[in-house]
Amino acid sequence: MKYIKQFAIIIVISFIGEFLNHLIPLPVPASIYGMVILFVCLLTGVIRLEWVKDIGHFLIEIMPVMFVPICVGVMDVWADISSIWFSIFFITMLTTVIVMAVTGRASQWIIRRTKPKKEDDHE
Repeated sequence: MKYIKQFAIIIVISFIGEFLNHLIPLPVPASIYGMVILFVCLLTGVIRLEWVKDIGHFLIEIMPVMFVPICVGVMDVWADISSIWFSIFFITMLTTVIVMAVTGRASQWIIRRTKPKKEDDHE
């Protein structure tokens, strides 16, 4: 029953994201609206982490299974994209490396800014 309640919270937030996607004329996916709503609700305490933590862990664990339909879809359109597969591969790898580098730098910057400084630390 606990998992059903937690999943229901996430589904309701997802539906709110879908509603906002149709209501607001911006090119933002509904899933992004849902994630922002969940994030704000968690920050403000409207939703407590315990209310969605277990089902969140479960969804992360089964995430690889969610990519199976995408892979099947790529196989269906392979004839259309076979002439540009190298460009797609190159752009995907390049943007992945850029995202990893920017995320790493941002994390290091945040860690340095939040780390308490010692008076005898001469860096």
